[in-house]
Amino acid sequence: MSDRDRLRQRLVAGLAALQLDLPAAAIERLLAYVELLARWNATYNLSAVRDVDEMVTRHLLDSLAALPYVQGATLADLGSGGGLPGIPFAIAAPERSVTLVDSNGKKTRFLRAAVRELKLDNVRVLESRVEAVEGTYDCVTARAFASLAEMLGWGGRLLAPNGLWLALKGRFPEEELAAVPAGFRVESVDALAVPGLDAERHVVVIKRVRPDAPEWQGPSA
Repeated sequence: MSDRDRLRQRLVAGLAALQLDLPAAAIERLLAYVELLARWNATYNLSAVRDVDEMVTRHLLDSLAALPYVQGATLADLGSGGGLPGIPFAIAAPERSVTLVDSNGKKTRFLRAAVRELKLDNVRVLESRVEAVEGTYDCVTARAFASLAEMLGWGGRLLAPNGLWLALKGRFPEEELAAVPAGFRVESVDALAVPGLDAERHVVVIKRVRPDAPEWQGPSA
């Protein structure tokens, strides 16, 4: 069995466990992405996960477990890093316009290379701090790069009316929930079962309920 066949078998089994039905072309593109990430990771240190088999579980399936929560025609992935969960989401739904945002030049170089090599016509990359991003999006995703209060303070204004903010967390973020700023409402905190991963995962689903929701000012100097 080739390396690609082994990875494909692992991914297909995980998708079946998640009850996700993706076309064969999307599966091959997901595998090409994780192989590219593994190659760049050797030099650019994009991920703490070094083993490509583990990347299928800890990156692809970990991201795609939240796919059923994604909605709308536009998505911004804040603090995208190596493209997670934004690139798996973009591959799974090529009709959705996805913006990957990261302030780290090393990471955005990889993201742009991935967009080119994988021919992700629905994806654009912004090398920017979250506070400087413009526009609004139907869905905003963030993979635990900060607390909920910080995320919403920096980027809550990016959420379109009736949009959804999906914060991907490990453990149930009980303390963070109490600090969600006024103007935002936590709709649910749902446990995610990631096939092959023995660790807690949760998605926090948040709506912006007031257009003038205040922005978080950060800790005092």
